[in-house]
Amino acid sequence: MNSDHQSPLRLTLVAIHPERSPQSVPLAAAFLAAAVKERFSGAVLVTILDLYADQTAAECAALIDRSNPDLAGFSVYVWNRALANEVAAALKVVRPQVSLFCGGPEATADSARLKSEAPWDTVVTGEGEAALVALVSTRLGQKEHAPGAADAPADSSARSLDHLPSPFLSGTIDPARYNGMLWQISRGCSFGCEFCYDGGGNRTVRRFSLERVAAELRWLARSGIQQVFVLDSTFNSARQRAVAILKLIRKIAPRIHFHFEVRSEFLDQQQAELFAGITCSLQIGLQSGSSEVLKSVGRSFNRADFVAKAGLLNESGAVFGFDLIYGLPGDSFDGFLESLDFSLKLMPNHLDIFPLALLPGTLLAGRADELGLRHLPQPPYTLIATPAFPAPQMARAARVANACDIFYSRGKAVSWFMTLATALQLKPSVLLLAFADYLDGEQTGEDLGDEEIFRLQCGFITRLFTENKAKKLLPLALDLISYNYHYAAALLATPPPLPTRRQLERLEPVKLRLRLAPSARLATFNYEILELLELESGDLRGMAANLAKSGSTAVIYPKQGEVLTESLHPAYVRLLRELDGRRPAGEVAAACGLAPADAADFLTFALAEGLLLV
Repeated sequence: MNSDHQSPLRLTLVAIHPERSPQSVPLAAAFLAAAVKERFSGAVLVTILDLYADQTAAECAALIDRSNPDLAGFSVYVWNRALANEVAAALKVVRPQVSLFCGGPEATADSARLKSEAPWDTVVTGEGEAALVALVSTRLGQKEHAPGAADAPADSSARSLDHLPSPFLSGTIDPARYNGMLWQISRGCSFGCEFCYDGGGNRTVRRFSLERVAAELRWLARSGIQQVFVLDSTFNSARQRAVAILKLIRKIAPRIHFHFEVRSEFLDQQQAELFAGITCSLQIGLQSGSSEVLKSVGRSFNRADFVAKAGLLNESGAVFGFDLIYGLPGDSFDGFLESLDFSLKLMPNHLDIFPLALLPGTLLAGRADELGLRHLPQPPYTLIATPAFPAPQMARAARVANACDIFYSRGKAVSWFMTLATALQLKPSVLLLAFADYLDGEQTGEDLGDEEIFRLQCGFITRLFTENKAKKLLPLALDLISYNYHYAAALLATPPPLPTRRQLERLEPVKLRLRLAPSARLATFNYEILELLELESGDLRGMAANLAKSGSTAVIYPKQGEVLTESLHPAYVRLLRELDGRRPAGEVAAACGLAPADAADFLTFALAEGLLLV
């Protein structure tokens, strides 16, 4: 090391997140920090700084300045490019001596233009670990070659990534600071989709070894992380590796919720069962239901196989969703609606729908003028119009996408959506078009809570069934919506600790001041809910013909990983509603007309089930 350096070099790595969420983890910065710490030990003081897109450039620059950096580096993505440029300019004003560098997808795909937009001293293209080690080495006056990614074998498709120090195992990331975690188990993509830059143009994939995967899984399990977003463009493209990792998850980290990106063509029965056997959700990039549209952007599509693989997931009970893109070459508004109908009939748990973005560096962006794809020249590069998809219809598609997000995905409508659409003899897309019109003005749903969405669903369905002369079926439709709303809420609720048998035996529940547990939900239905749940038919008219409209009230609650439903006598319903934690339970029970012995038995049951709190 250069003897002139008496104090450590100060390096600040900046992560600007789009929002505060479980995915707002500075993983790229942590990989860089781990590489620098391993190479230079105490010669470099590294700070990782989390910033957010809703902060001003001046605020961000001030926060970076407080770390007294000699070098400051930014990971630049579509969502933060403009702000990163502004922050870099503002930081140079308050700290002109700082050396600024940036990397990430935008830097790699559009380096020359990005360099011209802000006072960047260095724009790093490609993977950043070796480049940053070399940059720091030069700054410290070291002449020797800095080891890093460049030292790996030339055949990048064959090499492991284990030479990179782990941001987890090295202690670089403090899990206590984050609500979730990003977990990178591979880099690159073997596919050449023309709208995507994941593969970086070379269609190679490098992976961390299973030994490294297992070690990081153990770290995740020890750290108390509750959900993990797996960064692997196609998790199941190497089938046996995917199976091995799923088995490791089941063994090492069964309590963590994992999010995976998978391709349908690689799914099989074994994978479906393994996915269903752990806590996880899958995202499948369908993009379009048209083989011609997909062919135009370098993708193949076997419609029958896709349907079969979605069936495997549904049969296994795995949770999955699809991505759809509207505006691809050859797509139209009618074509988008057909893709929407195709998707919803396969009963995904959610749909994520986006307009096409012409990302720098992608083959499609290079062909944009040739294909007549008008788009924003700056991030987010969103498509404005195509010859087959004019701007007004793009705007209409956006409204339908918003309606689908609120009504279907966030409204957790998968279990009843197609049943109601079929009863009304409406295509799924037509139902969502009607809901888009039902929403007030420009309502996006960003500020809507679960209960508000539930009320919207009920109000809209009431109007739709009335207008379509299906009012006789409305009570049953509302029961399905209501039950699934309460079921989903109970599924996400945290149940109270259950008393032991010995503790129950010692209690005199009629003397206790009890109240209903927040995790337990009382819901009233038009039909006997337990009879309704026994019917597995998706035929609303057939269900109505086989059920008596007798009415019921049930308590729906979580217990030991399950959601249970108990239909209750009205006196017990009243008791649960009136227990307020202030009066002895026996006094409340007497006011409800319950005999002391009946009250004692029910209260003991309710305590054992976690329905009541002392």
